Amino acid sequence: MTYELPALPYAYNALEPHLDEQTVRLHHDKHHAGYVAGANAALAKLEVLRKEGDFSTVKGIERDLAFHVSGHVNHTIFWESMGPDGGGEPKGELATQLNKDFGSFAAFKGQFSAATTQVEGSGWGILAWEPTAKKLVVMQAENHQNTGIQGTIPVMLCDVWEHAYYLHYQNRRADWVASFWNLVNWNAVAKRFTAARG
Repeated sequence: MTYELPALPYAYNALEPHLDEQTVRLHHDKHHAGYVAGANAALAKLEVLRKEGDFSTVKGIERDLAFHVSGHVNHTIFWESMGPDGGGEPKGELATQLNKDFGSFAAFKGQFSAATTQVEGSGWGILAWEPTAKKLVVMQAENHQNTGIQGTIPVMLCDVWEHAYYLHYQNRRADWVASFWNLVNWNAVAKRFTAARG
């Protein structure tokens, strides 16, 4: 297997009361694991195509690979973006960059919350480093991989597929996004930001 499901960096119930144990367990052990399995299955199919020399079905398999690998990568960053001692505001160079690129932390938080809440259908709110302009940007991703800016490096993600919040928040996506801020692990986000810039 090329891709493996990483262990959660905390216990299943560590994000309560903002995100319940049942949701975290189902989300990680079933949904995230499903993307890992799908990515590995797509890789195996591509290997068969190469051996047989018949590439007539490559388009669909490449789409499956993009979907499942993006789902795996996004979820891995999502779990790392949260923690039981999260919340508050970032400090240091990340805070300075957010103020530079968005005007203030409050403006960034407002833009990220609105963009994430307004994702059409299933998808993600993403804070990413855009290396060409050397700035942080907020993006919406539909599914796992659509509508992103090529070349950006995600540093923080909020999952707004319904399986990420529906057991606890039902259809109140905005309530989930508001609660997400209580979980953000700014130390982990800052490490990703530093690595992305480097």
